[in-house]
Amino acid sequence: MKLPISVSEGSKEPIYYQIETQLKNLVISGQLAAGTLLPSIRALSSDLSCSVITTRRAYQNLENEGFIQTVQGKGTFVRDIGQQVKAETKETTGYSYIMKLLKDLSALGFSEKEIKQLIQKAILEWEGGNDFE
Repeated sequence: MKLPISVSEGSKEPIYYQIETQLKNLVISGQLAAGTLLPSIRALSSDLSCSVITTRRAYQNLENEGFIQTVQGKGTFVRDIGQQVKAETKETTGYSYIMKLLKDLSALGFSEKEIKQLIQKAILEWEGGNDFE
């Protein structure tokens, strides 16, 4: 199974974290259902052209958080995390994306007023269906 994830060596985020975040997003969005067999660590590291150690770390972190489960001799599967955990994780993840955006815009020199204007403009465009559906 080829997962719809990609990594960037130029990103500020470590590669293991990029993998972890994208897999978690696929689970909480429902794109990866409970019981789905994930690629082996070796297969995923090959697909992403990264180290087996990096991929193993992402899988271990997701397993520690309860998103996936490895069954010896069978593979690694998506766990049923329940709707409440999905909703909480979705909200936490969304909030962290917004906070990162606000920090990045602030670092670019945007004022609070300019940031609010940009966000309002983006929401209006999004509500119009441009580039988001």
